[in-house]
This record gives sequence, C-alpha cells and structure tokens, in this order.
Amino acid sequence: MIPLYTSQQVREADSFAINTLGIPSIVLMENAARSLYQDIILNLSEKLENKNVGIVCGKGNNGGDGFAVARHFIINEYFVKIISLGAEEELKGDALTNFRIIKNLINEYPSSKLMVYESVKDLSQFDDCSLIIDAMLGTGSRGELTEPYKEIVEKINQSNAFKVAIDLPTGLDLENAYGEVVFNADLTVTLSEYKTGLFYGKGYVNCGSISKGTIGIGNEYYDKLIITDYLIEPEDAYYGLPTKKLDQHKYSAGKVFVIAGSGKLPGASFLTANAVLRSGAGSSVLAFQKSIKILAQQMLDSAIVYAYEDNGLEYLSDKNLKELDDKINWANIVAIGPGLGRDQSTIDAVIEILKKYKSKKFVIDADGIFALRNEEYKKLNLKGNVLTPHHKEFSDMIGISLDELEKNILKYGKIFSTENGCYLVLKGAPTIIFNPNGETFINSAGNPGLAKFGSGDVLTGMIAGFLAQSNEIEDALISAVYIHSLAADLLLEEKTEYGYTSEDLIDQIPHAIKFILNSFI
Repeated sequence: MIPLYTSQQVREADSFAINTLGIPSIVLMENAARSLYQDIILNLSEKLENKNVGIVCGKGNNGGDGFAVARHFIINEYFVKIISLGAEEELKGDALTNFRIIKNLINEYPSSKLMVYESVKDLSQFDDCSLIIDAMLGTGSRGELTEPYKEIVEKINQSNAFKVAIDLPTGLDLENAYGEVVFNADLTVTLSEYKTGLFYGKGYVNCGSISKGTIGIGNEYYDKLIITDYLIEPEDAYYGLPTKKLDQHKYSAGKVFVIAGSGKLPGASFLTANAVLRSGAGSSVLAFQKSIKILAQQMLDSAIVYAYEDNGLEYLSDKNLKELDDKINWANIVAIGPGLGRDQSTIDAVIEILKKYKSKKFVIDADGIFALRNEEYKKLNLKGNVLTPHHKEFSDMIGISLDELEKNILKYGKIFSTENGCYLVLKGAPTIIFNPNGETFINSAGNPGLAKFGSGDVLTGMIAGFLAQSNEIEDALISAVYIHSLAADLLLEEKTEYGYTSEDLIDQIPHAIKFILNSFI
C-alpha cells in the first residue's frame, strides 16, 4: 500500500530539509531539477518527435524548478523555449538565481530562447515543440485560476505536444483535487512523495501517468508522519483474498443472500448474484418475485432463486418481510438494492429490513441507497455495514449537490463513514474506500470501459462474496474493488474499452483472481 501525503506535509518537508538537515534550498531545487530531467527523459525518450521543448515558468519555486530543469535540457542539446511569467525584477530567491543562470546559459546556447510573457500570443513559440512542461504553480496554490494562468492553461491544453507537469498540474487544488480549468498533463512528476490529490477527482483526470521525483532528503521526515490516505497496490489485493481451507464446504465457504431485482429492472440482480459465486463464495441465493421467477432461473449460473409472493406486482414490498426472515438470518452477508425499484412499499421494506436486522452485515447498493436519501440514513444504525453508491447516489443520500460533493469528495466521504461507523465504497474513477477510522484507500486499477450499466452490480456481488468468506472487512473490500477493476483491465487484452460488457466482467473475475495469485505465490 502506497502512503499518500497532504500538500501541507510535503511543503513542510522543505522546512525540515533546510532547518533540520541544513540543506540549502538551492541544493534542494537542483536535486529536484536533476530528478525531473531524468524522469521526463525516461518516460518520453521514444515519444519526442523532435528536440524542441517548451517550458512555462511561474514566479515562485515551481517556476524555479522549471528554470533549473530547462538548464538540464539545454546542456543535453535540446532546443528549449522558456516563457517566464515574471520579469527578472519580479522574481526572488532560488527562482531568481536559476532565471539568471538560464539567461547567461542561453548566451552559450543561442538555439534556446528565454522570454517574459506578455500575452497568450507568446505561446505560438511552442507550436513546433513536441514537449511542453508546466512549471507555473506549485502545491501552495488554492482556488480557481486567475489570469494569465487560466488563458495559458487553456491554450496549451489545445496542443498536441506531450505535456508534463512539475509536481502537479497548474489549476489543481490539491486540498480537494478540484479545479475548473486544469493543465491536462500526460505525465506528472511529483516531487518528494506522492500526494493524495493527484490520485482522485481532477487529479485522476488531469495528471496522466504519475512518477515520483526527489529533492534528496530520504524518508526520515516522512516516516514520522501520520497517514490517513493510501493508494491500493496489487499485493494489497493478494493479501486481502479470503483463505480457502481444505475442509470447507459450500455453506462454510460463505453464504450470501441477495435481495435485488424487479420486473422493471431484473438484470441487476442476476449480475450481483452471479458475481457472488465467481468471487469464491459457496452459496448465493437470490430473493426474487414469484410471478417472474422464470427470468431469474434462466439468467443465473449456479445461484439459487428464493421466490417470494408478489401477487403479480413484480417488486418487493413491506408485506414480504416475513418470507425473507429465515434466509436473512441464514446468510453471512446480505446484499440489498440492485434493481429493486423505487416503489414506496419497496423503500419501506428496505428501511424495515435494515432496522430489524441490526446484527447482520449488509452491502447496500443502488435502490437500497435510494431508500436512504434525504438523510433517511440518519435514522438507522449503519455500523459495520458497507454502502456502495456512485457519486450522484451519495450526494442525494447526504443531501448535497453533486457539484459540491465533487469539490470535496474526501471530506464528505470521511465525515459520513466516521459518523456512521460504516464502510463507504464510493464508486467512480477511481473508486475510493472509506473506513470508520477516517482512512481512505484509493483504487489504482481500472479503465473507462467500467463506466456502463451493470459494472456496479458486479462489484456489489464481489464485495458480498468476499465479505462472506472473510472476517476482515477492510481487506475484503480492498481485494474486491481492486480485482473488479483488474478484471476490466485484463479484458483489454482481447477487447476494447468500448466492447466489453458486465457479463464479460463476471467471466473475467476468476482470471483476475488467478492473475493476482500467480503474481505473488
């Protein structure tokens, strides 16, 4: 598991290096520049059509990093065009020092050029560049971009050149991983350590590939810090896999009762119930309406249908609760919600089930989440349960706009999970797991092909299946989330992000599990 740090923690690393270790700031900047150059070349050597490089440098330390890395490109015979957002008299400290070095260096390398930004027209200097580097704003930047940064970012984002961000893309507020206008990098070389805001929200969208550079201080500072955010690695999925015992049978291997599906939305329930078994659980029983149970019998692999009397309504109502009692008590895990429908009597049934079976572990998804909207969840004891909403479902549930949520994803997720003592699996790109202790685990696998109907229902089944086999909720969630996305990635070997279905995803689950097992055994 890769630890992720706040922007404040990373900024304080500079102070530690200067004041405790006694490393001059100019040395830190040079260490950063050398690391940046090496990382960029390592990642881009085969992608550069020519040796023309454009760099936009801000007025602060991020700009200083840009001036310093420009020197490395110049002395290695690249043709570098540097646009400074500040004139010499506007710069100070290490940024000024490196600006002056560049100014002197260009006298010896006249094929490179340094100019001070006047208007967006100056960016035409980059038209022949195959690489453009963003060194405008660093970790201290907050809020939305102002001019000239906004117009510069918008213009460069239109370029077909390979784009690299130093430390973070300009326009990205690391505190909430948000920004209306953000530099769209193909590669971000972040300095010192990985920062949380690079891996979700607009960071996930705009950072491209992420590489870690260094300022040359080692791990002494970071080893002492309190960490609450982590990036999931493949080995985390491996160690979280449920243990298979030689003497287990179908009932000791995990029993899942799936309360899902309706006449209007039958398919979601089949995906969930089938995914349970493909995840290794011994038993998957689907509660389904008697009047249309033939649909379920035709679509299920080995899951069993438990038909309840619906009197032709084709949905669950609060009148069915007594019929479900035995199976709810029988199950290790109850998955509830996918495709249930939103009839008021169905909503009432969901609420009543969650109220009555307080000691039972639930995975609540889709229409189960809908039943909890407008803060209805506050009336329930959700401790120890798992909720799996996508962003819109979550924002509706807690009573805020989707826009507000996406500007503060980690904040609202942590508040919800800690206040309710539950686990929140917030589905999205990427999916984020929140535990009751205020920790987050950000998924590192997956591709845009997952953005289709049914993939979330498959994840619900996988989570329920893994939980039924394990006493470690957090480990089971990490494994389920990662392997679900890994299955999607493995499908790209034969299909495209356009072409695979949720049924394909289910079929791929055993292969994804095998891939993980073979990688670490």
